[in-house]
Amino acid sequence: MNEADSELVYSMLLAQGYTKVSSYEDADVILFNTCSVRKHAEDRVWGKVGELKRIKGGPPQISQPTASKSKRGGSIMPKTKVLGIIGCMAKAQREKIFERLPHVNFICGPSDIYEIADLIEQAQENPEEHFSAISKRKRPVKKGDCFAPSGFAMTKAGYREEKMRAWVNISYGCDNFCSYCIVPYVRGREISRKSEDIIDEIKMLVDDGVKEVTLLGQNVNSYRSQVAGNRLQVDFVRLLEKINKINGLLRIRFMTSHPKDANADLFKAMRDLDKVCEHLHLPVQSGSDRILRLMNRKYTADNYLKLIEQYRKIVNGGSLTTDIIVGFPTETEEDFYKTYMLMKEVKFDSAFIFKYSPRPYTAAYKMKDDIKKEAKEERNQSLLRLQDRIKKNKGKSLMNIIQQALGTKKAKRGPVSYYSENGKYYLKGRTRTNMQVIYEGNPELIGHLSDVKIKDIEGNTLIGERV
Repeated sequence: MNEADSELVYSMLLAQGYTKVSSYEDADVILFNTCSVRKHAEDRVWGKVGELKRIKGGPPQISQPTASKSKRGGSIMPKTKVLGIIGCMAKAQREKIFERLPHVNFICGPSDIYEIADLIEQAQENPEEHFSAISKRKRPVKKGDCFAPSGFAMTKAGYREEKMRAWVNISYGCDNFCSYCIVPYVRGREISRKSEDIIDEIKMLVDDGVKEVTLLGQNVNSYRSQVAGNRLQVDFVRLLEKINKINGLLRIRFMTSHPKDANADLFKAMRDLDKVCEHLHLPVQSGSDRILRLMNRKYTADNYLKLIEQYRKIVNGGSLTTDIIVGFPTETEEDFYKTYMLMKEVKFDSAFIFKYSPRPYTAAYKMKDDIKKEAKEERNQSLLRLQDRIKKNKGKSLMNIIQQALGTKKAKRGPVSYYSENGKYYLKGRTRTNMQVIYEGNPELIGHLSDVKIKDIEGNTLIGERV
C-alpha cells in the first residue's frame, strides 16, 4: 500500500511540473512515505530524517533551471529545500515530529494524501513555519477528483515503478482492530471503492500497457460495493469475476486476506478464473489459540489449518505465504512452540516474521511488553531458520518443472549458474505462484507469458530456460 501511495504522490507532483532526481542534495522537495506497523520502521525514519538536517542548513538552496511549478501554473524557485513526512508515521507521531525534527516543513497523514501539493507550496512560501494535514478519518474516493483513487487523470498520466504491473486499491482502512495493529488508527475505518470505478481504472491501466494488477486492501475478503440503482452488492469474488473479463489483462493478484473471512468461494474463484494467480497471502500471526485471542484475530489455529487444507485441495499447486509475530505480550515457550509446529506443518512458501513492538493507540499497547529482547530475537531467528529450510526444499521440488512466467523487465544481470553465457539477454519475470524467475529471451518477450523450465535456484530467485 505504501508503494501504491508513493506512486500516487509521484503522479501528482510530476503532473505539476516536478521531476525526479537521484540524490537528496539535488532535490527541492524530499518526502518520506512512512509506515508505523513496526517500531523499527519508525526508528529508521527518525534517524534518516535527522541526518538530513545538514542539507537544510546553510545558505538558501536555489533550484536548477527545471524549476518546480505551482498548481496555479506559475514558476516557483524554492528558497530552501522542503522536507515532509507523509503516511502512517505522520499521523501516529504527529505530536512528536516537529519537536524532534524541527527542520521538517510539514506532515501529512495517509487519508490527507491529496493535500501534499498544497502543503509543499505553503512550505516553499513560508519555509520557517510548520504545516500539517492529518484531519481526515477516511481517504476521499469521490469520482472525478483530479487525483482521487477513482480519478482517471492519475491513471492516464500516472507514474509506476514497473510498466507491466500496477497496484490498484479496492478499499482503504480496516475494521478488524487486531490488538497489535495500528492501521485502523492511522488509515481509518474500512471503506470500499465502487466496483465500476475499479474496473474503469484497470481498463485504463491496460490501455497504458499494464498486464498484471495487484488488488490492495487491508482485508480484501471483506470488500463490498453497492451496485448503482440496485440492492445487490458486489463482493470480492464477484469483483474478481468482473476483472477477469477485462480484455488485454493477463494476471490478477491480491493482498491481503484475513483468515476469518477467507473461504471456499474465494479458493474456487482462484481455481476457475484463468487470470487470477494461484498465490494466497494469509497471515496466521501465531499458532497459539491463547495468543490469537489476545491478538483479537477471531480464529483458532485449528480453524486456520482446516482452511489451508481446503485451499490446497481446491487450488492445486497454489502457493501460500504468511505473516508471523513472535514475542507478543505473555507469549510463553509453549505458545511459541505451537507457532513453530504450525509453520512446520503448513510449510509456507514464504513468511514475513516479525518481533513484536508496542504500537500507540492499540489495545496491546496497554499490555506490558514483558518478553525480553533476547527471547524475541531467539524466537525470530528460530523461525527464520525453519522457513529457510522449508523454502530450500520447495525450491528443489521445482527443478525441471515448467512454470508460466510473465516477463516484466530486463534482468540487471544473468544468472551465475554454469550454463549462463555472457552477452545473452535475460529477462526478469514472475511465476503465477509469485516467485521471481530469470530466463533467457529478448526484449519482445517483456509483457508476454512464457513457459519456463526451472533449472536452478539462486537465493530466492528461480533460474529457468524457455521451452
